[in-house]
Amino acid sequence: MEKVLNQQEIDAMVRDARGGAAGAKSAVVTPWDVRQAGQMGREQVQSISDLHESFARNLTQAVAGYLRVEFKAALVSAEHLAYREFLQRVPEVSYVATCALAPVGAIALLQMDSTVAFPLIDVLLGGEGRSAPPERQVTAIEEQILETVMRIICRELQTAWQMLALQFVFEQRQAAAQLQHLMPVDERTLSLSFELSVAESRGTLNLVFPAIVSNALLRKMAAQLGRTRRRIQPDSQRVLARLLECPFTLELGARIANVPLRELMRLSPGQLLLLGASVEQPAELQAAGHAMFTAMPARRGASRVAQVLKLCPVDPPNGTTR
Repeated sequence: MEKVLNQQEIDAMVRDARGGAAGAKSAVVTPWDVRQAGQMGREQVQSISDLHESFARNLTQAVAGYLRVEFKAALVSAEHLAYREFLQRVPEVSYVATCALAPVGAIALLQMDSTVAFPLIDVLLGGEGRSAPPERQVTAIEEQILETVMRIICRELQTAWQMLALQFVFEQRQAAAQLQHLMPVDERTLSLSFELSVAESRGTLNLVFPAIVSNALLRKMAAQLGRTRRRIQPDSQRVLARLLECPFTLELGARIANVPLRELMRLSPGQLLLLGASVEQPAELQAAGHAMFTAMPARRGASRVAQVLKLCPVDPPNGTTR
């Protein structure tokens, strides 16, 4: 017999379904920050870091060799930032330039602290780069002098990003008032921060890439990582796969009693040598000189074959049969 609910029971069920029952816990709602969309995962950060740590090593060698002074570049961080957040981090006195990314028609930003920009200029002018940097923007002449180092940075970036076949072409220094117009302020950018050391001076080099190229780089690296994972096998499986492809010599022979040397020396063409073994006695199928199976000679069509009977006992290392 079906149970008939009264009005109070029906009202209680409706309240429970709506989450309004007495004592029921209300759902916890957490605001979602849209700016967190597109954040890099741990594997992506690791791949980006590995790529640009290699870039930093190459840049160290290239600039140090060109300037013939102590120079070092080291990756500090790699993160996704809204372009607005990057602008908030740019010091009032710093060197900012753009680099054209062909053929996608985008640009990248290179921001260098004056604490390393002026020592670089001093070295390029024949100094030692040890004097304290002035509290001002670089002049037009100093811009042209510093361009040589910026072009080296662009060249090394092109080498590091060669998987995308991009061309990094240095453009020009940008005034502070123009920075907010170079990219949409809400665009997600890939921001890379490097610490530069010139003689006794230190400062930061920031590289900013728009989403159109940073996303393409991440997709390319993810595809390569997937192919690498499919290729990599555990050591045991890789060794087994190689062994299974190795060819071995197979021989089918029978163990017979010792034959006197006198009888072998008396043999002549046409004579028979009695071996004292039955034709029904199984032979041994040997692989690379080691007995593996007992088998009988057989024939399959026009081919000679061996019919495997059973596995032979394994010989211990000293050569005795167990």
